[in-house]
This record gives sequence, structure tokens and C-alpha cells, in this order.
Amino acid sequence: QVQLAESGGGSVQAGGSLRLSCAASGYTYSLYCSAWFRQAPGKEREVVAAIDPNGRTLYADSVKGRFSISKDDAKDILYLQMNNLKPEDTAMYYCAWDPGRRLKEREEEFKYWGQGTQVTVSL
Repeated sequence: QVQLAESGGGSVQAGGSLRLSCAASGYTYSLYCSAWFRQAPGKEREVVAAIDPNGRTLYADSVKGRFSISKDDAKDILYLQMNNLKPEDTAMYYCAWDPGRRLKEREEEFKYWGQGTQVTVSL
């Protein structure tokens, strides 16, 4: 059973930075797509960024140029570097993981999810 554990969330002022981490364990697949989603109060969960086994990435328009997704395959850790944070980035952030080669972005395409880490950005 795959387990995902996020860390790195917190409170920061607008313009600040945070780096989220997601440690994966318990899987046997060699190829997988991983992603970060977020959900703000009263809103649907949305993809923030995703990365496939070849390192190809996608980003939500709202975070392009500010956020960067990366992974350390040796350590089985997914990262999300968030710069120039804005109050509208406030949300619970979740990492997601699914076996396969394809770059995915829809919530229903991901089988495994972490518990989430809260990010709060204030003015």
C-alpha cells in the first residue's frame, strides 16, 4: 500500500516562499506520475502541478512562473517550491500519486493521496 506524507506547510506573508515535500513509501511501481493539488474552503480541489516519469511538467495557469514541481527519485520525495505567494494561494495542499507513464492532471486519475498540509498566505 502506497503511503504519502506531506510536510512544509505553514503561514507566510504575501510575497514569501514555502517548499512543500511529499515522501512516498510502500510502492513497487517503477514508473509513476505525481502531482500537487490544492483545495481552498468552499472550492473544488484543483491541480497545481504535476510531473511524469520523464520529468515533463504541467502547471495551473495561476501558479506558472511562481511554483516549481520537482522530485528526487533516489529519496522518493516530491517537492513543490512556491515563491511570491499570494493570499489566493491559501489552501490545503495534497500530493497525489499514480502508477504509469502518462502526465495526468485530473483528480480522478490519481489513486493515492496524502493527508494534506495547510498553506496560509496573509497580506
